[in-house]
Parts: sequence; C-alpha cells; structure tokens
Amino acid sequence: MKSTPATPSVTIIAEAGVNHNGHPELALRLVDAAADAGADAVKFQTFRAAELVSRNARKATYQQATTDPEESQFAMIRRLELDHATHLRLADHCRARGIAFLSTPFDLPSLEFLVAEMDLPLLKIPSGEVTNGPFLVRVGATGRRILLSTGMATLGEIETALGALAFGLLGLPEPPSLAGCAGAFASPAGQAILEERVTLLHCTTEYPAPVDQVNLRAMDAMAAAFGLPVGYSDHTAGIAIPIAAVARGAVVIEKHFTLDRTLPGPDHRASLEPDELAAMVRAIREVETALQGHGHKLPMAAEWKNRAVARKSLVAIAPVAQGECFSEHNLGIKRPGSGISPMAYWQWLGRAAPRDYQPDELIVDRGESS
Repeated sequence: MKSTPATPSVTIIAEAGVNHNGHPELALRLVDAAADAGADAVKFQTFRAAELVSRNARKATYQQATTDPEESQFAMIRRLELDHATHLRLADHCRARGIAFLSTPFDLPSLEFLVAEMDLPLLKIPSGEVTNGPFLVRVGATGRRILLSTGMATLGEIETALGALAFGLLGLPEPPSLAGCAGAFASPAGQAILEERVTLLHCTTEYPAPVDQVNLRAMDAMAAAFGLPVGYSDHTAGIAIPIAAVARGAVVIEKHFTLDRTLPGPDHRASLEPDELAAMVRAIREVETALQGHGHKLPMAAEWKNRAVARKSLVAIAPVAQGECFSEHNLGIKRPGSGISPMAYWQWLGRAAPRDYQPDELIVDRGESS
C-alpha cells in the first residue's frame, strides 16, 4: 500500500485585501510578510469605487465600527484603491519573493485588467458577487481557474452561480439567460468544465465571524451537492478554524492578515498578524502530513520498536516449579511485551509449567528458552 505524496496539497492564500490602506509601500510589505510566513499566494482586491458602490451606499456594521462612521462606503472604498501600476509592481515583487500574486476583481473593468494585462491564471470571486449573473458569465468566459466564495449563499444560489460560470466557460454563442445558465449547469460538458476549473469556498461573511456560526459541515454539503473541490475562506479570530477546515478536507484556505491589527481600516481587526499567519501555515502543513498515509489501521513504522516496551506478556508472579499448574496466584501480566500475549492468559491457567520459573520471568512455550 502506497502512502500519499508528501507534497503539500492545500493552497494557503494570505489575504492582504485592503489592509494596505491604499499605500503601495505597505502593500509591498504585506507581500514580504506573506512570503516569510510560507503562504502559497498573497491576494489583494482590485476595484474602482465608481464601478463598485453607489455614492449613497451604507457601510456594513463592522465597517462603521472600524472606520469613521460619518464616512460613506464610497469614500472609504475610494481611499483603498490601488492603481494599475501598483498592481504590476506588486506582481513583480511577488515573483521576486517566490509567492503567487492574486487579486479579486469587484467590477468588470477590474476583471478585464487582471486578465488582459496581468494574465492571472486564477480568479477569486467574492461572496458579494454570487448573485451577479452578468459578472459571473464574464468571469467564466475568461477561461481561467476560479475560486467562488459562497458567504451568505444558499445551495440554490450557488447552483445558479455555477450555471452562469458554466455558461461563460463553455463559450456558448446564444445571449446569456437564466434558462441558458441552468442548461449549461445541467449539461455533461458544463459539469466537466466546472469540475476542471472551479473550487468552492465556504465562508461566513462577518468580520470577525462568530465561531458558533462558522458551520464547517457546510463544506461537506457543498461537496456532496456539486461534486467540486471545496475550500474555506476564514473570517474568525485566530487560527483554529482554518486548521480544522483542512482536517475536514479543505483544499484551499484563505485568511486575512495585516502587519498590525491596530492600524486604521475596515479589516485589520479581523486579521492575523505576521507571526500568527506563519503559525497557521505551519499548523496546516502539519495537519496535511498527519492526513497522509494508506488509511488502514495498521502499526506504523515508527511504532514497531515500541511494541515490546509498551505492551505486556505473561510472567511468573511467584516461584513456579516444573510441572506445577499455573493459576491466578502465580501467573501475571507485566511488561515487556516480547513474550506470550496476555490474550493467552486464560489458556495458560491450569496448564503445567514446562520448567521452573522465578518471579518476573517471562513465560515461554514448551521447548523455548527464556
């Protein structure tokens, strides 16, 4: 029986998001922190405020608590934009540090930039776009691999979103429609291309997410419903939940991080600091290693040398003369385990001793020496 290869299989995405506060130099330092922590990729967010949010949109409750409550969501978003030149600079720095650059597009011009100019092979769709059918079709039409975050979504909404992605991925010639997307999802070609290109991410869209509302078993429900690989985008405090998600089979982990949780901005408080990110990466890699193996319950190689030490054998607990019958008064069970198994205890009761025994001497079968 062959064991699983030791190569790490879980992709760990360090989500820088908007924790650069709109400052390119801070963004570069976030790349360094993610690379130093051992993450596979560092992810930012690409958007234009005018394309993303209306000027009268309210902030989320957590955003009001972590930023100026009098400031509009539009004004906050505009402060957090990174221009295209900075994106290219960040990608260059990622290449130099040996870590993948990723970014989430939040609007069609940003999607076009990430595909046409940056040529990203993988696109992350945020939870807020799960019901944005036209956007999903366009993402699918890029032909790139896709991470679809599913915060706030029902299974039905996820299925509809996957239909829109399938429609785009298949490059169907007719104009998109709900019926056309449903047909694309149900088709063998649609199912095959979704399996090839799409990974679902379970997510609880709250910052920080309460642990009692994480519902990690929803990963199992999505995997069963759609037959797609499933990962986890985490917004809880600490590192325990993403580690648990890996143990439940997550193939991707995404986690927000910051250089300093006390910095101003909407996401810093719900983010890991660099040493915590590094600890999470180490723990996930350890869990991956522990999950490797053939899956059969057999003694592992490292255990064999301890069997004789930890197990017990039949021993004399009182002097026994040759021919004397073994009884509960002279036959006992003690370490080491290099003799007769205690499972044979009842078979030896009433049996004549093949030779003399002293206390603590291992019992041996007739004809064997101790």
